[in-house]
Amino acid sequence: MALLFLAIGLWLVAVLTQITLIAQIDEAHFGLEVFSALIGITCYSIVVVGFGQAPRLTQTITALLGCGSLLALTFVLAYLLLQLIGSPILMLLVVWAIVLWSIAIKGHIIATAVNLHWYFGLTFAVAIFVLQHIVHQLISAP
Repeated sequence: MALLFLAIGLWLVAVLTQITLIAQIDEAHFGLEVFSALIGITCYSIVVVGFGQAPRLTQTITALLGCGSLLALTFVLAYLLLQLIGSPILMLLVVWAIVLWSIAIKGHIIATAVNLHWYFGLTFAVAIFVLQHIVHQLISAP
């Protein structure tokens, strides 16, 4: 449980760092990130419990939050470094690379948690990402 709380703290630091250092992200974004994360954690929890792996739930959530935090901090670092270069196209490519890598990592984590092939985990991760994106668009739409 201590590691889970550490992962949650690291995730909060990562999101707050994004809000602080990236001008296009504001406090409303923080609430949306928290809500989106809760949707993702709920969906991943349903998958883990649904496949009869409830004892692995805490370590799975810890791994998802911990890896997500590290990728969010990587995004911030890449953003700050690419600001020096000033290439919006390169920035977009790096952002998408981080997003796709994040989905792949989450797919691996969930596949390992439920003892399925990596492709099934990737399918779950893509589906959950799409759901989070749809909810994000619905909430942030004017």
